[in-house]
Formats: sequence, C-alpha cells, structure tokens
Amino acid sequence: MPIYEYQCKACCHCFEKLLLSANDPAPQCPQCDCQDVEKLMSSVCVRAHGIPSGSGGFTAPNCKPSG
Repeated sequence: MPIYEYQCKACCHCFEKLLLSANDPAPQCPQCDCQDVEKLMSSVCVRAHGIPSGSGGFTAPNCKPSG
C-alpha cells in the first residue's frame, strides 16, 4: 500500500497519507480540515551500502506558503 504526500492549498501544511487505492478520494488536511489538497511528487531516497547516514542523504524540502 503506497504512502502519498499531500500539501494543503489553504495552509500549506505537508502531510503523508496511506491509501488503500490510488482511486481513493484525496484526504483532508489534518491541520485545518480543508479538503483542497494536492498530491505531491515524492522523492526517492537511495542509500548505497556502506555510506554512513548523515553524509549527504536526501533532505525533504520545506513546505512554506508562497507570497
């Protein structure tokens, strides 16, 4: 079951939601209860064997309101 990332268009809160199907309706924002959310493109984190974590791995972007 995939975990999808969403961002609320009202308060810009980013959150993840586990959905049983890609056809399930978009969830509402857990912070402000708005139902106007957009699915985000997820990044993939790949760590090669033997590379210590914290040596330049993926850092998630900050979700901040624009303007």
